Amino acid sequence: MGNKYIRQFFQITISLGVAIWIFWYLYRDIAFDSLIDQLKSSNWSWVLVSLVISMMGYLMRSWRWTLLIDTEEGQQVSLTRSYHAVMIANFVNMLVPRAGEVARCAVLTRTNGISVGYLFGTVIVERSVDLLGLLSIIALAFFVEKDLFLDLSSQLVDIDLLFQKLLSNLPMVIGGLVVFTLLVVYVFRRYRDHGILNKLQHFLREILAGLKRIGKLSNPVGFWISSILIWVIYFFTMYTIALGIPSTANLSSGEILLVMVMGSIGMIAPVQGGIGTFHALVAFILIQLGISELDAKIFAVISHSSQVLLVLIVGFVSWLIMLKISSATQPQKV
Repeated sequence: MGNKYIRQFFQITISLGVAIWIFWYLYRDIAFDSLIDQLKSSNWSWVLVSLVISMMGYLMRSWRWTLLIDTEEGQQVSLTRSYHAVMIANFVNMLVPRAGEVARCAVLTRTNGISVGYLFGTVIVERSVDLLGLLSIIALAFFVEKDLFLDLSSQLVDIDLLFQKLLSNLPMVIGGLVVFTLLVVYVFRRYRDHGILNKLQHFLREILAGLKRIGKLSNPVGFWISSILIWVIYFFTMYTIALGIPSTANLSSGEILLVMVMGSIGMIAPVQGGIGTFHALVAFILIQLGISELDAKIFAVISHSSQVLLVLIVGFVSWLIMLKISSATQPQKV
């Protein structure tokens, strides 16, 4: 048990260290006065609107979770308790990556008597649908800003030259794909009882079972609509922040969509609250859109910091509220 905690401590420390290093490397040349000037010139009414919209997104996530939770075991989960649990999860994720999902399940277990394992199964379904949503948003961004996507790709790889080489070596390419496919099949058959492959297969089975469960919900339409609205709300959260900052106020809807995609990818990195990775990816795409490096990096700071402050404040309040509810529901000693 001691080794487990030591390993977790080092994992958390390393992820935090990586996040801080990326953030420092990205902002090491920016003068503090420049940041202050940008903060003063920003329209904070739009930033406040973005925070209100963001809260609507958290409420939507909370409602979607209540739709997934079967009320046959334990007490029925209200939207209020689901919301507080979701905010606690976001609060914990700012401190320990990925720990928030366990935390929100544990909260509802204490207040509603539903098993952690059952609740964690619903979280896996949520995350699977969110991954599907992210892939869909990336595809949408590609179709909306196809020219920019191709331009960025050409900066990294000469697509025409790569295509010509593939055609000139087509037999070798096909042979390589066949060999790779056979190798994958062999590995899965030869080591199907190995721990890692068992976990992977178990994870995939859970995802499939979870997706099947959605069709059996009392309100599957509401689940899918809320899943779509979560991304719509996230878009308007980013859009209103862009309106509040002079350098990004004239970005098009398609360009904001690209910024949102990059920010989403940055937030799923295994670091506390997407620190560093969010800033790097958002700043990168804004620079490609013609925003100056200074303005791009400051936009990333404002958009990320405002959300972090919101989560820390509201998440802490939710933790206090649920702690009080949890204490009230514990059996009294005679």
